[in-house]
Amino acid sequence: MIPEIGHFALLLCLPIALMLATIPLLGAVRGNRLWMNAAPIMAAGQWLFLLISFCCLSSAFLTDDFSVKLVAMHSNSKLPGYFKFSALWGNHEGSLLLWVFILSSWTLAVACFSRQLPDDIRARVLSVLGMISLGFLAFVIFTSNPFERLLLNPVAEGRDLNPLLQDIGLIIHPPMLYIGYVGFAVAFAFAITALMTEKLDAAWARWSRPWTNIAWAFLTVGIALGSWWAYYELGWGGWWFWDPVENASFMPWLAGTALVHSLAATEKRGVFRSWTLLLAILAFSLSLLGTFLVRSGILVSVHAFASDPTRGIFILALLVIVIGSSLLLYALKAPAMRSAVRFNGISRETLLLANNALLTVALATVLLGTLFPLFMKALNAGSYSVGPPYFNSMFIPIMIPVLILMGIAPYIHWKQTRISSVQIRPWVFSLSAAILFSVIGTIYMSSHYDHDFSWAAALTIALSTWITVTTGIHLILKSSHQEGIISGMKRLAPSYWGMCIAHFGIAITALGIGLTSVYSEQRDVRMEVGQSISLGSYRYQLVDIRGIEGANYRSTQATINVYMAEAAGSSDKTIAVLLPEKRLYYATKNVMTEAAIDPRLTRDLYVALGEQLDDGVWAMRIHVKPFVRCIWLGTLFMALGGVIAVADKRYRKALLSSKPKTLESVNSAASATASVDVLALNPTNENN
Repeated sequence: MIPEIGHFALLLCLPIALMLATIPLLGAVRGNRLWMNAAPIMAAGQWLFLLISFCCLSSAFLTDDFSVKLVAMHSNSKLPGYFKFSALWGNHEGSLLLWVFILSSWTLAVACFSRQLPDDIRARVLSVLGMISLGFLAFVIFTSNPFERLLLNPVAEGRDLNPLLQDIGLIIHPPMLYIGYVGFAVAFAFAITALMTEKLDAAWARWSRPWTNIAWAFLTVGIALGSWWAYYELGWGGWWFWDPVENASFMPWLAGTALVHSLAATEKRGVFRSWTLLLAILAFSLSLLGTFLVRSGILVSVHAFASDPTRGIFILALLVIVIGSSLLLYALKAPAMRSAVRFNGISRETLLLANNALLTVALATVLLGTLFPLFMKALNAGSYSVGPPYFNSMFIPIMIPVLILMGIAPYIHWKQTRISSVQIRPWVFSLSAAILFSVIGTIYMSSHYDHDFSWAAALTIALSTWITVTTGIHLILKSSHQEGIISGMKRLAPSYWGMCIAHFGIAITALGIGLTSVYSEQRDVRMEVGQSISLGSYRYQLVDIRGIEGANYRSTQATINVYMAEAAGSSDKTIAVLLPEKRLYYATKNVMTEAAIDPRLTRDLYVALGEQLDDGVWAMRIHVKPFVRCIWLGTLFMALGGVIAVADKRYRKALLSSKPKTLESVNSAASATASVDVLALNPTNENN
């Protein structure tokens, strides 16, 4: 009975979404306040029924209701309870239900926290979100029903969840990723509303920024969790493979990063309006493209959901409608919304424009490498594979100037910068520190890991130091205008703190990527009990092999002691005990590798147990991964910066005037504001 209740609640959402997509929009066009004010009620109703549907499906998984096809296909009575719950989104149908539930949650959040918006603006935004919900609800109901029953052919036991997904990382990763994916729908809805009304001013950008920042922060965490999961679960020891599905989440992140910076310029100076609108459309369109790639069945990936062609055609049609209609509206309306604000060649606007241009080129590079094999296959032109060599050789050189600009932009004024007014000392000090740390750090790493001097590592350390020092100096200079540095820091806006923390996170991530790529060591070996193998400064000894029983699997577990050789003639010191496993899952008969990792901030010791080769001889893969943890630590700082920026009080007080403004008056206001606010280090100027 509970699955039927969930299915009925899901069906009720479709007419509610249809009403949300049409009635508030008609009310905004006709000036009917009653119709416009009905939008929040519809948003709440849609969220409530989707919550009921989601809870009913969760109940079916937790109670082992194998009469539900989805439960029978993706769960098992021996599966631990927390994995039964996560099994809900470990498949195509359930993950789509989670997708639309998160979309309804974003819609409800906009309805609840946008009461200061004019009624017509709020109604249009919620109506656009209702249109998106309508499309995905139709997709779920007509092609991907999660409540389908097995009444004619009931089963006594489920097939079990894919062993790759039986992991804590996959409990958290999809929801985080979806919150980020779907969150860009809010920025998209605001952009479409601005195009409809031909109204885009600083207040519009100020209201859009927190929604975009939150979505970007969640997407950052979601991507990082996916990278972390692949690193320790797949047994390969890599943190990024340029897999098409990985790229599908990375491309919206690049567009979202550009959008965050473009919104800052639009709010502060009224520039890049058309560019900001296009980026908002692009970020959400790429989220939809990622959904299509994962669910259409055209990709072969450990991350992809295998789907039938009907589903692929449906979501492709939805993709074409959303992207095509939004770009058509942009082509018709954007020319009338161009900014009349001017700026000179040496200005912060110029650097932000260069930053966005570089990010867009990087995005295009990833998009080309991801879609090229698919296009060639569709044209029957042969099978092509685009792998890491292409992406690394194309993407990395584009991102180096972006990292350099991060240390320059804060010191450049808005609108116009006189060369004589530029503070050269911070750059000279930062550059000197970057060179010094680069040389010392590279020499130390090369000697410690017995590696030749690496210019790639030297450049990585230099860029990370450059970003860190320039950001730190700018923070001190900005604080020193107040009564003391400490009290000055306390008065800085959260949006400024968010920018500094996010940039610091990028420096940490860049350092981790560069050093682990250059200095990682790997060795595939044959080992038997009692045998030792050396790798770098460490010695790995296989102590024992034993069998253990898990909740729904049988495992072969190795015990490996890791030693670090001290001075000559002294005894070795045990620094870690690693327990890698080879698991056989009862229901699926799949054999999975569970790597063992001894994590430290400066290095990971990593061992994956392979197959038994001879009697008592096992294949092993051992790694030493320097600074790999910095990759994920930096992403947490990035996300934290995005969340802190949302706490800025001017976002909470953001108001969109209910009185229509002409573009001329908006441009005049922006110009007047810009003429006053030209000093980047002025205590009253929020540089973000």
